[in-house]
Formats: sequence, structure tokens, C-alpha cells
Amino acid sequence: MPPAPSLIYLNNAATSWPKPPEVTEAVAAALALPPFGSGRTTGTQGEDYILLARERLARLLGVPEPDHLSFTHNATDSLNILISGFLADRTDTPHVLTTALDHNSVLRPLHEYQRTGRIRLGILPFTNAYVTPETVEAAIQPDTKLMVMTHASNVLGSVQNIRAIGEILHDHGIYFIVDGAQTAGHIPITLPDLPVDAFVFTGHKGLLGIPGTGGFYLRDPETIEPVRFGGTGTNSISLFQPREMPDRFETGTHNYPGLAALAAGIAYLDQQGISTLAEQTGRRTAAIISGLADEETITIYNKTPDLPVIALNIQGLDNDSAGFILARAYNILVRTGLHCAPLVHKTIDGGEGCIRLSLSSFTTDEECQTTIHALREIAENANTAIHSA
Repeated sequence: MPPAPSLIYLNNAATSWPKPPEVTEAVAAALALPPFGSGRTTGTQGEDYILLARERLARLLGVPEPDHLSFTHNATDSLNILISGFLADRTDTPHVLTTALDHNSVLRPLHEYQRTGRIRLGILPFTNAYVTPETVEAAIQPDTKLMVMTHASNVLGSVQNIRAIGEILHDHGIYFIVDGAQTAGHIPITLPDLPVDAFVFTGHKGLLGIPGTGGFYLRDPETIEPVRFGGTGTNSISLFQPREMPDRFETGTHNYPGLAALAAGIAYLDQQGISTLAEQTGRRTAAIISGLADEETITIYNKTPDLPVIALNIQGLDNDSAGFILARAYNILVRTGLHCAPLVHKTIDGGEGCIRLSLSSFTTDEECQTTIHALREIAENANTAIHSA
């Protein structure tokens, strides 16, 4: 029996894999010694991974005040904290904007607040994978107070023009929260230069860490109220949550191994260069799209993605079945379904979902060619089945 082909992992927009060796080594090192954190132990052995991760992330994102970065469990956790904290002390029912490109980590909190009568929600359409600044400006109402939107679509790989959108919003005094789960680590970002009030990141995607870490940047921490309260290891005599950063939002014990992994992942990105890695993944993404271009039964929903993300479907074969065949027959792991972004799919494929290929810098040219061959073969077999039925 021939040996099974080696695994080809194309689900990096969900969680990046493999991790650089430095990341797994950092996790092992963090677990080898007792956790060290200021205010939580008398020990001095080991690395202060909280401080290390915060300082490295601040340099990566160009943030001059590392304490303006708060760590959470993931991007979804961060978005819930920010949205809830923005609305916490409001007595009005503000108009809030988001987009049809957004992930459920944005859509569900906002829909829940709309359901309970806390906000009025407007959802902006997209054209050719982008929400235009003109669309945003046209949707603004006198009582619009907040916009929450993705920096890049996790389905279409399109990076949005948050600079132009943010300038329009700030001209109208509207608070701007950006979900950077798909962009942090994939493209160069200098947050103080962008007109955003809050920016969310996750550790386990482009930043090459492990699941269970994330966080957000706040330009002005006073604009968001804490919505979680508890131990911080500082000023324990007070029965109220500290107001200063980062303790304002960092409640409970940190994920020390996760932050060790995050710090190591960022160090790897610094060493390799984000722009260099983006060029590599961009070239390989374009190669796959080009290799499928003349296959008439394969629909690619964005042929010029800004990120290494390809959304496609095969005529005559539902996306879940195609994903099953890729995994079982070719050992290629992808993502199928709605990708937690139902409004995107309502627009591009009638809500049926699609196959998503998402590459990392560890994806090789050979793996790309194997994937092209596999998809073409599956499409040809599906087409033959249709005509013989």
C-alpha cells in the first residue's frame, strides 16, 4: 500500500499551523518553571511573559504606550469587551454601523444589543469585496455613535480602507472599533497613524501564537468602561477595579504559556519581516488562482485577494462534500461552510457557503501545485458525474 501523502494545511485563516519551532519551544519553557507575574508570586525565576509580549506587540504595531494594549482570551472576547464597554454608561439608543463583510464576533454582539433595544443597527453592503468610504458616509445618521468593522474579510481576503473610513467617521465624531483578527501579523500596521479608536487582534492566526490569546489597543482608554471585575494582583485593598491600564481590562490570571508563544511568534515575524512573508504568501495565492482560472466549473469569488485567502466553489458539488474529498483523498485540510460570516455568503453564494483555502508562509510551491491538481481533478469528476446522470 503506498504511503499516505503528507498533510497540506490550508486553514490558516482559522488558526495558523505549523508554528515556528521558536513558538513551541517558548511554550515548553514557560511550563518548565513556575509562572512569574508581578504581584502574583514571590518568585523571581522565569521570564515575565506578560511584559515581554506587550512590549514586542507594541513595537510590531508601532504603539508608543505598551500599556494601551490589553490582553484577553481572543478577538471575540476583545470585541465583546469593547462593544459592551462603549455602551455601558449610555442612556440613549445610539445608531451603530457594521458591514455585511463582518464575522459573527461582531455581528452577534451587535444583533443582541439590537434585540434588547440598546442600539439601532445598520449593516452596510459591500461591492467587489469592499465597503467603500462613500457607502459609509451615506449611512451616517445624526445619532450614529459607533462603527465596528473588520479590517479584512475572513472569506474574501479583502483589506478594507480603514484609513479613509476612519477619517469620515472621526469627522462626524463617531467611535471606530476595527477587528484586526485577519490582518495583525499579515500586513504592516502602525496603529497611531490610523484613525481608529480601538483595534482588536488575536494571537493564534497571523501572529503565529497558540489559541487562547488576543487583545486590543485603545487610543484613549477612558472611552471604554470595564465590564469585567476581579483580581489583578495590584492594589488589592481596593474593592473596585483599577482605572489605570492595563489592569483596567486585564482581570484574572493571564495565559502565561499563550503569551510566551505570542512573544515568540512576534519575534519570528520581526526576524523574517512581515512584508517579506506577505510577498511569499501573495505569490503562492496568485499561483493557485491562476492555476484554476481556466477551470469553468470552479467559481473563485475574489480573484485578487489582499490576503492569502481564496474562496471558491465547485459546480455540481456542495462545499462540505468537496472539503471531505480534499481531506480524505488528498490529505488537504481546508475550511468549508459559512466561516462564521453568514452575510458575506448571502451575497456571494446565496448562503450556501464555500470552500476556503488560506495559506501561511510555511505553505510551499509544491503544496500549491498539489492543491491545484486536486481541485481540478475533483471538479472534472463532478462535471463528468453531472453529464452522465
